[in-house]
Amino acid sequence: MSKSELPREVARQIRLLQQSFDAFDEAAATRLGINRTDLRALDIVLGVGPLTAGDLTAALRLSPAATTTVIDRLERAGLVARTRDPESRRRVLVAATDAARAAEREIYRPVGEAGLRALDRYDRTQLDIIIDFLATARAVQQEHTERLGARPRR
Repeated sequence: MSKSELPREVARQIRLLQQSFDAFDEAAATRLGINRTDLRALDIVLGVGPLTAGDLTAALRLSPAATTTVIDRLERAGLVARTRDPESRRRVLVAATDAARAAEREIYRPVGEAGLRALDRYDRTQLDIIIDFLATARAVQQEHTERLGARPRR
């Protein structure tokens, strides 16, 4: 493959990677008996820790009513619980349950461990390049997500 063809191959591989992430997320959501939006919300709660419904609304970019519906479904599934904020009794936090943590270990730990094993083949310099590439790719995605969200399609 010529040097001029490499950027297209990188783009193709990114697209295939994104498709594999989508397929994995669909399989995880199916395993948990929830939809993809609920899975996104659960991922945020698991990653950030207990947070308010308002914080979850902002992270998901949903309306408050839609977020409440998501929380209700996750609560019925036993994956989150509403708890009182110990610092402000009027505030309610959304927290992952032990069942959610167990599901996280069952579903995500094996892929995380396999990913770490796969990265063992790279040296420090290569890993630094991979980290830089991933950060750059994420910044490009965020920029264009904001571009698409800034104005409606006409």
